[in-house]
Amino acid sequence: MNSPTDSSSLRSQPVSQRDASSPVSRQKSLPYLIGIVLFWALIYLPGLASPPMMDDADSEHAVIAREMLQTHDFVTMHVNGIRYLDKAPLPYWIMSGSYSLFGVSEFSARLPLTLFALFTFLAVFALGREIAGQQAGFYSALVLATAIGPYIYTRFVIPDIMVCFWLTVTVHLFLLCLQQAQPSRLLCWSIGIVSACDVLTKGLIGMVFPVAIIGAYLLITENLRFLLRLRIISTSLVFLAVAAPWHVLATLRNPATGQAKGFFWFYFINEQIYRYLNLRVPHDYDKVPLLVFWGLILVWLFPWTFFVASSLRQIPLRLRDWREGLQGEERGALLLAVWALVILVFFSFSTRQEYYVLPGLPALAVLCGMWLKKEAVSPAESPLRRSGLRFSAVLLAMGVLGFAITIFFAATSQPPPPGTDIADLLRQAPTMYKLSMGHLFDLTGRAMGVFRWPLVVFGSGLLLGTFFNWLLRKRGFPARGNLALAGMMAVLLYAVHVSLGIFNPMLGSKPLAIAIQENYRPGDTIVINGEQAWSSSVLFYTGVPLHMLNSQAGDLWYGSLFPDSPGVFEDDASFARLWAGPARVFFVMPKEAGLEKLQALGSPYYQVARSGGKNVYTNHPCASPSCRKGTS
Repeated sequence: MNSPTDSSSLRSQPVSQRDASSPVSRQKSLPYLIGIVLFWALIYLPGLASPPMMDDADSEHAVIAREMLQTHDFVTMHVNGIRYLDKAPLPYWIMSGSYSLFGVSEFSARLPLTLFALFTFLAVFALGREIAGQQAGFYSALVLATAIGPYIYTRFVIPDIMVCFWLTVTVHLFLLCLQQAQPSRLLCWSIGIVSACDVLTKGLIGMVFPVAIIGAYLLITENLRFLLRLRIISTSLVFLAVAAPWHVLATLRNPATGQAKGFFWFYFINEQIYRYLNLRVPHDYDKVPLLVFWGLILVWLFPWTFFVASSLRQIPLRLRDWREGLQGEERGALLLAVWALVILVFFSFSTRQEYYVLPGLPALAVLCGMWLKKEAVSPAESPLRRSGLRFSAVLLAMGVLGFAITIFFAATSQPPPPGTDIADLLRQAPTMYKLSMGHLFDLTGRAMGVFRWPLVVFGSGLLLGTFFNWLLRKRGFPARGNLALAGMMAVLLYAVHVSLGIFNPMLGSKPLAIAIQENYRPGDTIVINGEQAWSSSVLFYTGVPLHMLNSQAGDLWYGSLFPDSPGVFEDDASFARLWAGPARVFFVMPKEAGLEKLQALGSPYYQVARSGGKNVYTNHPCASPSCRKGTS
């Protein structure tokens, strides 16, 4: 995929100085853009409409956008009719637009993040092209589009891929500013607008990250005077014009009332400053150890991990070079290194979650893309070619081992009897559930029987992909080897997609919601035994407000302190009255515990459905074939 922009005579020049906007250059970009979109479609589109929505953040965030449309309130967000002041609004504004166009569904809830994944890959392509040419831009996007981390953390509704997009665009704009003696107003103001969008997506880090990255780069290059050229005053005014209105309106519409301290304290102090300092209330989260947090970068960038590690050698390390001024690829490499390091260092002192490293991955992907491009254009038997071949040999060894393990489990595990609940095959590890990937610790050898098909696909894809990557590099075709790895990841991530569908009963409650819908009549009540988040997909699929038994904690705690909070929090006495009343009550038990509450009431109860170890009971007989009377 070599292009004129990769020739040695032009290699040190930024693309902006090579007439990148010319028609010929745009035509050269088209095959690369088609390739990026193709891999995005293969990997990301299958997950748009399946599997079902998960409980907790996934469905809870999807409900926010629906309630925006129902209440016509786009300032104060709500979940289950209760004020929800935790998050910035832009992702939910965009999702509500998706709902307006396509209706409320899994597809329309996931479409915005799926599109932002594509936007991020295209932005990474543009940044890589700016620094090192078309081929480097393509490889940069390919690395990010086929890596595990971005895929995993777009499987549920969290806005971190949007942060990746805004940050990539911001860094690109700043790089363009560095190439101008006096940056234009358009460039400077665009930085303000994009950073404001980042703030409206994820809060204060949308401002902290750009300021820290730009400031750190200018500091270590002894060029802080350049800040004056960025039109700080007018750019700040543009930033505030975009970012401030929602924050002001949210503060005015949610003042301190009764026990609630208002929007400003909760959103800025509790949710952002206290969360960073590990002082947030309620303390319903955990953090990964520091070494694990850094080490997970190796996992999230698979299968490009070894290439990324080698690409770090491109970073200029001589302080003298920094002070004298860098140009071309060296300048870009240093800026990318500062970007990645700012993210990692910042979260090293915070309440770390596995996915907090995500905004630093585009920087590492571009560094890797630059390295892969140099490898592709370097002579045979060059050090770069030999390094690429060694990495491929290690990957092949991993592929052989992975194939052996997956085929062993697929061959030795027995498929469970039809109708077996997957929860009966797992080992519960509730202490790990505060981590985003905590349910992986539930898996057992016995459970592998339900994953036989994805295990075979995963193992076979891993073996073939790593083999062809090694073979093609050995024969002197590293560019084709990269495509072999990317194709392998399309297969592997499809197997992950299938596995998530099989595992979904543990992660979501759609079967329970469907069973409730079949028997629900106006006036019925749905009660969750515990926090709303534990079965939030019931709220997403039924659209019926949920009542919570003996739980005013969790994400709805703060909103429940406002006087307009609906009366959806039940105690044992009020629940007993509901259960004994003439109206039907659906009692959702997100965990196996809870049946003793019904037994203590001394009244009949009927099981409506069971799925993923979760149950629904009702106080009156129902017409569903699965409905059966419980025994005390």
